[in-house]
Amino acid sequence: MTSTLVSAEQDFEYNSPDQHKLTPKELKEIAHVKKNRTAGDWVILVLLVIGALIMMFPFIVLLLNAFKTSADYNTSGPLAWPKELSFTGLQTFWERVNFPQKVWNSIWTSGLVAVLAVVLSMFNAFALGIGRVKGRKWIVLLIMLANMLPQEAMLYPLYTMFKGMGLYNNPWAIVIIFTVIQSAFGTYLLSSVFGTFPKSILEAATIDGASRWRIFKDVVFPISKPTLSVLLVFFFIWTWNEYMIPLAFLVDNSSQTVPIAISSLTGDRLMDVTTTASASLISIVPTLIFFLIFQRTLSRGITAGAVK
Repeated sequence: MTSTLVSAEQDFEYNSPDQHKLTPKELKEIAHVKKNRTAGDWVILVLLVIGALIMMFPFIVLLLNAFKTSADYNTSGPLAWPKELSFTGLQTFWERVNFPQKVWNSIWTSGLVAVLAVVLSMFNAFALGIGRVKGRKWIVLLIMLANMLPQEAMLYPLYTMFKGMGLYNNPWAIVIIFTVIQSAFGTYLLSSVFGTFPKSILEAATIDGASRWRIFKDVVFPISKPTLSVLLVFFFIWTWNEYMIPLAFLVDNSSQTVPIAISSLTGDRLMDVTTTASASLISIVPTLIFFLIFQRTLSRGITAGAVK
């Protein structure tokens, strides 16, 4: 009885919240240490600021020229401040390419590809990482090698295949192509993640009588949500920025995406710099809004594996 009381008292002493409180003197010392930055800290901070300015420089030039007139650009050059704000470039691009339609085409294509690629990656990775199919290492290696193929090498085979299927000049061809391409990367990534999944959890679910589908739906999927959300954001942005395959497969103006619309502004002998700058600037806005909406989801997904 006495030993039990002693152990209980010791437990109370070690786990008491008072033990974790800091005195005013200790708080001052911590604040003093934080204020006393070394010369190395300031050098790193300056280098980071310089790096950020270098990375922002193209965007600043784009912003300066998007609101200039052609005469102002020809007179003052690309780095001068606009003499007056002009929305002529934005208006010209908006009316020439029917920008709202191009935005909808890009949103529809990128959103559908992102969702379908994540779903396909989940099922493939579950079979390879948890199902442990025979020859899984060779399958993952083959998927990785296929993911490294340049798009130029795939253009003619894809053109021949979709031409025979009657899907050439059809947005569904782009959805199918990029769903497979993006899911190849997703499968490679998720299969390595699922391969390290705790076997004890899976064995406990099997003992409780859970089927494969139940394990996937109630165990694997909830734990994998952060990783899946990161893939969803990446797949959307990657598909939005794709240019070569959509240019080759989407001939009709009504089905083209935003990057193709921007390329239509340049010709062999003439290029309106201010209109092109306005087009590039306005094309960034939808992806920027999408990123800001899912920024918290993205940061949580990236740091989920780093926090115990």
